[in-house]
Amino acid sequence: MPTRLRKIRRQRATRYMGWGQVGQHRASGRRGGKGHTGFLKHKWTWTVKYDPSMFGKTGFRNPTSFIVKKWINVGNIDQFYLNMIKNNKINNDKKKVDNVINLNELGFDKLLGKGSITKKYKIIIAKTTNLAKKKIEEAGGEVITG
Repeated sequence: MPTRLRKIRRQRATRYMGWGQVGQHRASGRRGGKGHTGFLKHKWTWTVKYDPSMFGKTGFRNPTSFIVKKWINVGNIDQFYLNMIKNNKINNDKKKVDNVINLNELGFDKLLGKGSITKKYKIIIAKTTNLAKKKIEEAGGEVITG
């Protein structure tokens, strides 16, 4: 095709070059908005075809569940108690028979039942499992929840 017959040669002398009135081929309005604009409305077919996982939630979160932030196992109590005495965080009176550990003040939320315990302790904690309570009571200790 000769260059002189091409459409652009005819449009070269005009003001808008075939794009209509002022600004019709200029800003974001011609593409339906900037960024993610319209992906739930006029660009929905594009969303379904090319990125169907863009919107929506997956999984299930139980809003009534209690989230335990910090816990300790029964098997770690003996070593934990010795470390606390070593660091002077717990007073160890030789005259007292029972060893009292207030896990609430030390920042623990729950006592779990993994491991075994050798000494008897009086443990104060907000929550505990049945197995942990059973193991401490079998060793002669006591668990106070609350």
